[in-house]
Amino acid sequence: KGAGPTPYSRTADGLAVLRSSIREFLCSEAMFHLGVPTTRALSLVTTGEQVMRDMFYDGNPGYETGAVVCRVAPSFTRFGNFQIFAARGDVGNLKNLVDFTIRNNFPELGQPSPQVYSAWFEEVCRRTCEMVLHWMRVGFVHGVMNTDNMSILGLTIDYGPYGWLEGYDPGWTPNTTDAQGKRYRFGNQPLVAHWNLYQLGNAIMPLINETEPLQKGLDLYLSQIETGGNQMIANKLGLEKYVAETDLELKQELFGILVLTETDMTIWYRNLAQVPIMNEVDPDQWLEPLMSAYYAPAEVVGETRMRIVNWLKMYRERVRQQGLSDVDRRQRMNRVNPKFVLRNYMAQLAIDKAEAGDRSLVVELLELLRRPYDEQPGQSQWYAKRPEWARNRAGCSMLSCSS
Repeated sequence: KGAGPTPYSRTADGLAVLRSSIREFLCSEAMFHLGVPTTRALSLVTTGEQVMRDMFYDGNPGYETGAVVCRVAPSFTRFGNFQIFAARGDVGNLKNLVDFTIRNNFPELGQPSPQVYSAWFEEVCRRTCEMVLHWMRVGFVHGVMNTDNMSILGLTIDYGPYGWLEGYDPGWTPNTTDAQGKRYRFGNQPLVAHWNLYQLGNAIMPLINETEPLQKGLDLYLSQIETGGNQMIANKLGLEKYVAETDLELKQELFGILVLTETDMTIWYRNLAQVPIMNEVDPDQWLEPLMSAYYAPAEVVGETRMRIVNWLKMYRERVRQQGLSDVDRRQRMNRVNPKFVLRNYMAQLAIDKAEAGDRSLVVELLELLRRPYDEQPGQSQWYAKRPEWARNRAGCSMLSCSS
């Protein structure tokens, strides 16, 4: 990506800059090691060219260092590739593309036929659901979830204005062009993925000529996003199984306390594993491991403190019901709650150095992010909330599609 014009560049120059290339390179590798389905990055090189870009589309373009990322995936086919043939009424090439995709990427489904098309759509729905649940688990926000950015293999693709939740906020989007409507906000990602699958189903409808098989795939997605989402929360809490009768209130109140004050999602879940929940101690000892996750610890008083403590009591009872020790619970939680994620300010620091000719921080972060669930005590500077200087700095908070 970024090597120059291709048949798909339209009137653009087909070039990329170092800034956006570092972001894609680091993030795709970080996601892989987090266990999130993703495309990969094989290499990143500078070109020696200067590329003109207007980062925020505000009429202030400037020259930046050119770069090329070599991206790797079994296929880069997207939902939109099928939509364009459907929109043109070109059923022949639509069928050719679907058949090619099944034979090359889904051979286990058998030779293409109307029945196999239905089974293939169900599998795409399942894989998309799995990918989105992983996004929600680690607090990743894609930023531009249109159908052209949805991989037919259920892989995270096109790392543009992405971000990780700093303060937990289901309404947050990292995309400057989405700031008003917030269509691609964190909490809306499961619904947007469903809408995209609906568009894919409409596109391949001429090959099946029945709505029922396609509806079955969409219903499967909705069912799995709910059950899988519930189990994902149970896993993040170290519980063996989500039980609706007991865990619905626990989940709802969990989301309630996370927004009482600005709370770093990554640190909060990771440190929850350190809370001595099975010990009969003063609630201050329960709260102490969580305090570093709050951007304003002084706000954790009064009603806010009481709600958090009451939730911890509810959580303790649930842990007791499952017969888990604090050690067992901690081990379970640390397998699914990462300690290190690629916060935007970290990527921007690496970009700043690389643009000055020093790639050392890119290498350091790459090594850090290859073991996101390990303690890595020598890297504690990266296990911290976003610094205040990065709250509104370009590249560290919201980004454009040219970021």
